[in-house]
Amino acid sequence: MGGVRHGEFEEAIASSLASLQCNSATDKFPRPPSSVGCYAVLYHYIIKKTMGIKDFFLDLLFPKSCFGCQREGSYLCQDCLATLEVERTHQKYSPENLADLYFAIPYQKPLIKNLILHFKYEPLIKELAKNLASLIIEHFQLLDNKPNFRDFILIPVPLEKRRLKWRGFNQAEEIAKELSKFLNLEVLNNVLIKIKETLPQVELSDKERKENIKGAFEVKGRELIKNRKILLVDDIYTTGSTMAECSRVLKNAGAKKVIGIVIARG
Repeated sequence: MGGVRHGEFEEAIASSLASLQCNSATDKFPRPPSSVGCYAVLYHYIIKKTMGIKDFFLDLLFPKSCFGCQREGSYLCQDCLATLEVERTHQKYSPENLADLYFAIPYQKPLIKNLILHFKYEPLIKELAKNLASLIIEHFQLLDNKPNFRDFILIPVPLEKRRLKWRGFNQAEEIAKELSKFLNLEVLNNVLIKIKETLPQVELSDKERKENIKGAFEVKGRELIKNRKILLVDDIYTTGSTMAECSRVLKNAGAKKVIGIVIARG
C-alpha cells in the first residue's frame, strides 16, 4: 500500500479490532464473528479517512434495507415509496404565527412513523434525511400551483445542546440541507437557537406543550433575518406548539414572513 508507513497497517488492524470488541454488559451489539471482523477491519482501514466510525458501524451492523419491505439496497425502496401517497395538493393553512404550512404526508402512516423514528432515535440513521426530504420535494413537484420561494432563507428548528450532543446531528438541519439543494436557498444555522432544555413534547398535552416550549428559543444575529422571508423546517408537525414559538421569536426579531415546512403532519 503506497504511502503507508511501516507498522501503520498493523496499528490500524489492532485499533480496529479493539473497536470491534463489545462488552456484553455495556454495549448493545455483540462482537461479530471472526471472519466478519477481519473483513470489517480491512474495510475500516480503507474508508477511515472519509467515513466516521459511527457510520462505519451502522453500515456493518445495519446494512441498508427498506423499512417497508426489508429489501436490501436502500432505506426506502421505490415500491414502498409509491405506497406513501405523497400529497398532490396544498390547502393554505395558517396556524398560530405561521403564514402557511407545507407537509408531504400524514404522520399516521406506519411507514413514515418508522422512518422518522429511526432517524431521530436509535440507531439514529442520519442518511434518512435524504429519503425524508425527497418526500417534501416530491410534494412541491406534484403541485399544480408550485410555491415561489425566491428570496426565502431556510432555518431549521434547533435542538438544545444536550440533545444535539446525544443525537450527533439536528434532524431538522439535515432536512433543511437537502431542501437547500433543491430550492437553491441558503440555510442559516445558529441564528435561531434553543436556550432552554424542555421535556419531550410527545409526552405532554396541548396546553402543557405550549408552556413547556415557551421562552425556549432566541435569535442571535437579528440583522441576518431582519425583513427576511423564512422557511422554518422541522420533521413533523402535530399540535404546532414548537413551530408557533419559533415563528413568534423570529417575527419578534424582525422576520417579515415565516412559512413552515415539515415532512409529516399529525
